[in-house]
Amino acid sequence: MDRIIAERIENSVSEHFDVLQVIRNRRSVRQFEPKPVEREKILTCIEAARLAPSADHVQPWRFVILDEPDVKNHFSREVFSGPYRFTRWAMKAPVLVVLLADLNFVVHRLAKVIQKIPYYLLDMGIGGEHFVLQAQSLGLGTCWIGWFNFKRAKQFLNISKGVRICGMIAVGYPASKLIPKEKKRKPLDELVHLNRWGNRITM
Repeated sequence: MDRIIAERIENSVSEHFDVLQVIRNRRSVRQFEPKPVEREKILTCIEAARLAPSADHVQPWRFVILDEPDVKNHFSREVFSGPYRFTRWAMKAPVLVVLLADLNFVVHRLAKVIQKIPYYLLDMGIGGEHFVLQAQSLGLGTCWIGWFNFKRAKQFLNISKGVRICGMIAVGYPASKLIPKEKKRKPLDELVHLNRWGNRITM
């Protein structure tokens, strides 16, 4: 059944543009070539993020690009120390992009009270994934980062009140010695339920 599902997906993809292939090729990259990334490529990735959907179309995403080596290195020493030292590999990334959300929107305050869901994190996740997929299409490697000292990052970047850091993305050209490993994924029939929970997909 998995083979049949896969064939139908492949046929659908070949009839349209092949976004799925970009998604398949993308890997989290933690080793980079020691060369700078063109700023226009970073801005192209941010343009992709800017076009993402958001709750009530408030577009809460904000970005800080750290591509000046001295600034980036100082920032990295501040946020990847102590219990966050396990993320020190990111210090060698040519670019760090900090993802921030502007929380000064009614929809986010209401969602937190009524739904108990921080909608801004959903918005930032969508925008951030647009970013990394665009980066993949430009030949860049990326890795999401959520383990760093948020408090020191906010102080270092002088973040305004009402704006929250949500994460970071390390960006650079993947190291030439890097050999991407195929990651095993759960099959669709293990993940999909039709019309109600427990009604497994059959094809």
